Amino acid sequence: MRKSASEKTQSQALVTRRSLLVGGLQVGLVGALGARMHFLQVQQSDQFRFLAEENRIKVSLLPPARGQIFDRTGRVLAENIQSYRITVTREDAGDIDETIAKLSQLVELDPALLADALEQMQKRRGDVPITVADKVSWEELSRVAANAPALPGVEPQVALSRHYTLGPDFTHVVGYVGPVSDYDLGRIEDPDPLLRLPRFQIGKTGLEARREANLRGKAGTQRVEVNASGREVRELDRVEGTKGSDVQLTIDHNLQNYVQARMGDDSAAAVVIDVQTGDLLAIGSAPAFDPNLFVNGISVADYKSLTEDDHRPLVAKSVQGTYPPGSTFKMVTALAALEAGIVTAEDTFRCVGHLDVSSQKFHCWKRGGHGNVNLIRSLRESCDVYYYELALQTGIENISAMARRLGLGERHDVPMSAVASGLAPTKDWKKRVKGEDWVLGDSVNASIGQGFVLASPLQLAVMTARIATGRAVEPRLIKTIDGEEQPTGAGEPLGLNENNLRQIRRGMFEVVNHSRGTARGSRSLSKETQIAGKTGTSQVISRRVKCAEVDWKQRDHALFVNFAPYDNPRIAVAVVVEHGCGGSTAAAPIARDITLQALYGDDPPLSEYPSGQRGRIRNQQKKLRALRPEPASKGSRA
Repeated sequence: MRKSASEKTQSQALVTRRSLLVGGLQVGLVGALGARMHFLQVQQSDQFRFLAEENRIKVSLLPPARGQIFDRTGRVLAENIQSYRITVTREDAGDIDETIAKLSQLVELDPALLADALEQMQKRRGDVPITVADKVSWEELSRVAANAPALPGVEPQVALSRHYTLGPDFTHVVGYVGPVSDYDLGRIEDPDPLLRLPRFQIGKTGLEARREANLRGKAGTQRVEVNASGREVRELDRVEGTKGSDVQLTIDHNLQNYVQARMGDDSAAAVVIDVQTGDLLAIGSAPAFDPNLFVNGISVADYKSLTEDDHRPLVAKSVQGTYPPGSTFKMVTALAALEAGIVTAEDTFRCVGHLDVSSQKFHCWKRGGHGNVNLIRSLRESCDVYYYELALQTGIENISAMARRLGLGERHDVPMSAVASGLAPTKDWKKRVKGEDWVLGDSVNASIGQGFVLASPLQLAVMTARIATGRAVEPRLIKTIDGEEQPTGAGEPLGLNENNLRQIRRGMFEVVNHSRGTARGSRSLSKETQIAGKTGTSQVISRRVKCAEVDWKQRDHALFVNFAPYDNPRIAVAVVVEHGCGGSTAAAPIARDITLQALYGDDPPLSEYPSGQRGRIRNQQKKLRALRPEPASKGSRA
């Protein structure tokens, strides 16, 4: 069929449009290809030239600076210092033995660290750098850098390492960091890639471990061009990481140093708490050790000396140690009886030196007895029989409930390692744990802080602060994080009868200040610093012993708790001296000296001490003054 002229015109127009469309698409495609070729061949020519020459781009993580730790005055306690190290990446090194042999001609390699590095190379991925030399000098680092073309896979690095400026003084509080171990990686479900960096340091104990998330920070990244010889050509890109948070503690470094020095060679612990805020002003454990030993991995010899010491320097006794509180628990028993309305402060019991309970004889420390004893005298002279009588009438449930109300038997949320809960026992507890029924003798023992009762020095300090204020004071260790103030531990009122608390405080005052008080030798003389306290001696073995007749580990523990000033309490102190024999002779003098040091902020005048002690105190102050830290460095916030 012939097409009409109009149909032919329409058909030709359609063909023309299609041709133009196809042509346009072809031109667009050619243009896009041309633009891409220009981009690749001109704009990206340098990068592809490097790649053609077997260069490569290496992307690596940049470890962030760890947050610093300060005391309440701004003194730096934990800082970051530069250190130099050499790493080897297995997949880049080729023949490891040959590379190590060449490296050993430039740097002295520690055999133990090298052996560990070679073991790590077999365990870790081939692209993970492994440290083969740590704490090298700048000269050694420079030699390795200059010989980089002959050392494939070898990289000299400048890193930050932790340093503890005051050494042993804060070791149990701040703790320490150390290289990430396989154990560390194994207990983390999805470990941060940072943890796989060579010799990356994380918190192992103390605040460093408990606040790892705050202190660590976040990694940055770096893109570097590396040529075929392994030499870095240039840095392409760098994104800095986020520094870890700075943490400021409530502790005063001068008081902390004094506490550690005053405890000396004893196996002991001491806690100082601000009763108004709950701030921990000092929290010491003796003996201590230098945490810097652990930062890069402690030697076998150093670690062995710490683990074999019978005074247990690795243990933070102030929070981890739990002890029968002895007579320092008598305030708990007395308050429980007073609050239950079972006795008044004027009621008396007769002490003849013992009390018969269920055919068993429970002795008072004073074999001849104290005669008729009321509450104040029972505390002042620490009569045991008075509390045996209270326990029989009050019952263990009321006594343990009061203990928990005063902070015993409860784990306080302090960011240190292995903070202990202690124990305020009940009938149900004994049935559940021991599989035995509670008996009257258990209550009698508990009334004087023996038997199953356990408390840490931290808990004893909290108990004393709560008695002094009538509030549920909570200990606070962190003052600020990145400058942001943390909640105080002032606490709400306990709801205890103020008159009952007043009677307990009066009894504690007479312990120290009455002529027959068990701690009279540890009094202070001015009214502005008067101390109210309580001695305690807790048995380590089941029978009473004379210290001179038994080994050190069989001697009784010595305890003392106090608050001051009596009329306007500011601080509370708890001291435990392991196997110190007597609270009045071993623990009370230490607590008195710490209390006065805290109140004055420096060495108190000799007029605070009884005249017969001033010569000894003068010599002691001179000796301890020599152990104080140097004034704050430029790195301090002070």
